[in-house]
Amino acid sequence: MKQVIFDTPGQPEVLYLADAEIPTPGPGQVLIKVAAAGVNGPDLAQRKGNYPPPADASPVLGLEVAGEIVALGQGVDQWQTGQAVCALVPGGGYSEYVLTWAGHCLPVPKGWSLEEAAAIPETFFTVWGNLFMRARLQPGETVLIHGGSGGIGSSAIALAKAFGARVLVTSGSPEKCAWCRQLGAELAIDYRQQDFVEPVLDWTQGKGVEVVLDMAGGDFANKNLKVLACDGRMVSIAMQRGARAEVDIFRLMAKRIVWTGSTLRPQSVAAKAAIAAELKAKVWPLLNEGALKPHIFARFSLQDCAAAHHLLESGNHSGKVVLTLK
Repeated sequence: MKQVIFDTPGQPEVLYLADAEIPTPGPGQVLIKVAAAGVNGPDLAQRKGNYPPPADASPVLGLEVAGEIVALGQGVDQWQTGQAVCALVPGGGYSEYVLTWAGHCLPVPKGWSLEEAAAIPETFFTVWGNLFMRARLQPGETVLIHGGSGGIGSSAIALAKAFGARVLVTSGSPEKCAWCRQLGAELAIDYRQQDFVEPVLDWTQGKGVEVVLDMAGGDFANKNLKVLACDGRMVSIAMQRGARAEVDIFRLMAKRIVWTGSTLRPQSVAAKAAIAAELKAKVWPLLNEGALKPHIFARFSLQDCAAAHHLLESGNHSGKVVLTLK
């Protein structure tokens, strides 16, 4: 089979296609013939040498795929060969075949293409696990989502709206802010042009938001504390503006703020299976009804994955970037 590898960390040009043996599923695993794979921020970080894979994971890039199950490991009885699935994978998604755990697979939603299905596992697992399971976002609450036009951000807007929350976002241009409003954001702030604190507090009449989904970090951390309401919750999922911040601890104490965060890839097989089970029970009915759809900005062939990485790094996209293997 063909797969994308790199020998030393660096710019997207270090990526190239190479031959590899088709793997064999172990107990509890399935082998998927990949039709499409999502491109995500962790892939870029790993290529640069900043996000090494766990010891038991494939070193090949790619954390989400869609395709056909072609082999089953011992003990797998919830799937059959020939079934179309989308899946969270522990690595190896930029390949013609990939292994993953049976509990991390979900059926392709009714009426969806495999490319569309490949655009949701990593983002939906991340958003559901953080915004709903960790931050416990409730109907009627208001959430501030940073980076609203990206893959994670656009998925977070869609899911938050679908479950009855009110959505505010930041994004990096007037065009991206307009696109976020089309997705359902009630307020979209161009953070390159203005500080988001005052507009958020004005919109909430001084109360602040109940939840912040933060992928910025850095100098945004203290600003997030300013816009959070009393008993608010902040979830950190990335550090695009830096891994360190000077935080007003008294504000955190006075408002009784809960600040948490997570990374998805290092979590246990059981933890990720628990997220998958919640998604299947609570989100998949909406997908099957057509109430939610992914937003694919661009498609690239597997051999053009370097161009896909360049696009994602440029920030000149709104929604998801997908590799196709058809």
